[in-house]
Parts: sequence; C-alpha cells; structure tokens
Amino acid sequence: MKLSAPIRTLTAAALVTSGLLAMPAATAATAAPTAEPAAAAPDIPVADVKAHLGELQSIAEANGGNRAHGRPGYKASIDYLKGKLDAAGFTTSVKEFNSGGATGYNLIADWPGGDEGQVLMAGAHLDSVSSGPGINDNGSGSAAVLETALAVSREQLKPAKHLRFAWWGAEEQGLVGSRNYVNSLPDADRSKISGYLNFDMIGSPNPGYFVYDDDPAIEKVFKDYFAGLDVPTEIETEGDGRSDHASFLDAGIPVGGLFTGAGNRMSSEQAQKWGGTAGESFDRCYHSACDTTDNINDTALDRNSDAIAHAIWQLSS
Repeated sequence: MKLSAPIRTLTAAALVTSGLLAMPAATAATAAPTAEPAAAAPDIPVADVKAHLGELQSIAEANGGNRAHGRPGYKASIDYLKGKLDAAGFTTSVKEFNSGGATGYNLIADWPGGDEGQVLMAGAHLDSVSSGPGINDNGSGSAAVLETALAVSREQLKPAKHLRFAWWGAEEQGLVGSRNYVNSLPDADRSKISGYLNFDMIGSPNPGYFVYDDDPAIEKVFKDYFAGLDVPTEIETEGDGRSDHASFLDAGIPVGGLFTGAGNRMSSEQAQKWGGTAGESFDRCYHSACDTTDNINDTALDRNSDAIAHAIWQLSS
C-alpha cells in the first residue's frame, strides 16, 4: 500500500448496470424465477498461500532484499506467478509500462469462459517498497489472489461472469500499474467490468478486519461472510484512495476489498473485539525491512483468503 492518498471520489454510475446492485424488485406478476444459489467456494489452504509467500521471500533474498518496481526481484515475482497460472490453464499476458525511468509490469490472467460482457476482476499489487521484501505489503494479497485463482482451476469453475485476475506493478509509486491498465482500456472494455475486488495487506501481525464500503453489494458479501464466522468487521478508512481500487473507482467501476491494517494503531475497543494488542500498529513492520514471512498472522491470512474465494464464487455466479 502506497503512502500518499489521492482524493477519494465515490462513483456509483455502474452499480445498477454492472449487475452487482439489484434493480428494484419486480411486481409479482412479472418477477423472474428465483435463481439457484451460488455454489459454495472451496476452502483455501492457508499452507498453500504461505508457500507462495515463502517463494516471494526467497525471490527478495536473491535480489537485493526487495521486490520493488524496476528491481530484478519484481520481474522474478511476475515470472513465478505467471508460471503457476499458465500451468493451471489461464490465459496470461504481461503488460509493460514505464514509470520513473524503469519498465514496470502488470500480470493479467483470464479464466476461459463466462460472459465477457460481464467481467469480475480481483487483484493485488505485487511490488514491495525498496526497503524490504514486502511479504504482508503486499505478498499477502498477491498470494491469496493467486491461490484463489488456482482453486478456480482445480474446481474447474464455470462462472456466469468472466473471471480476470490481476497483479499490479508500481503501486508504491502511486498506483501506476493499475492506472495504466484502466486508462489504456477502450471505453467499451472498461464498461464490461462489473466489479473489481482489491486485496492489499490481509495478514497483518496485529490484525483488524476491515471491509471496503465503496459498493454496497460487494461490501455485503464480505460482511456477511465474516458475520458467519462471528468475526466483527469495521469499515476500511486507513487505505482510502491509497491502493489500486482507486484506479477503478475513479473510472466508475464498482469496487470492494479487504484490509487488515497498516501503520495506524489498534484502539482498546478494537483489541477487545479482535484479540489484538491495543496501542500497537496493525503492522509494526509496515514499509520496513522486517516485513518478512515472520510478519504474518496466519489466522487473518486464512480467514481473508477464504473470504476472497467466497466473494469470487458468489459475485461471478
């Protein structure tokens, strides 16, 4: 998650046309038959998500201690994910862009099938800051999105909507990769994106459970999931405008996502309901060299990874 925050612009133009926010109920005489409920998502093994984090840690250690934009560790991270997705049957593409005099890369992975006029996207930024390996920020979101995509392949999911997964470059330089992607889309293609789900820091060591409130339909899917676990949630405010969802939100695309906290400190009320440490940052290693595989709360990573899969299965049906 980057440091500076652009102005948040809440746009609701696509809520109804996207299919994520329902039209007013039809009269009894004209109401359509009740749709079949979406199939339950599979459990996402947290051990598999952590295995990806271990690989990203190793990549950083072999490349100067980081996976930052313009550094060899970032391109090696892209190559690792692409290899997994290609083997799983995704159609992948690496999109290049330039930022700060260096070449950046976005990785896009499409799952075959589904209505390409209704595209559900899920993404995470893959770059770290230069001061560390970036395992919570944002290996955690990247690894969980990757493992969810691999679960789509294992289950041979046949969603009604077309599924697209993305990993963004140069987020830490100002959302550069995701803005480049959104701005490069023709208007017709941009209008086909029914929703974008963003996952930036979902394994913080002193975790909160925060849900984006930008789109009510997406927000409800996540809040209902955590309510089913008896885990209270709060509206996400620390990261408003500071991660890649802002690139989509500014283009009028419905967005949602999850977050476990960065440099802000946990209050006593939050500690009481989440079992954390009051007065301590949600992530004491935020943007630091100590953001390693030791900087992950396994329970938070597990819950959020399962929530990602739940949302993908629900929102793509």
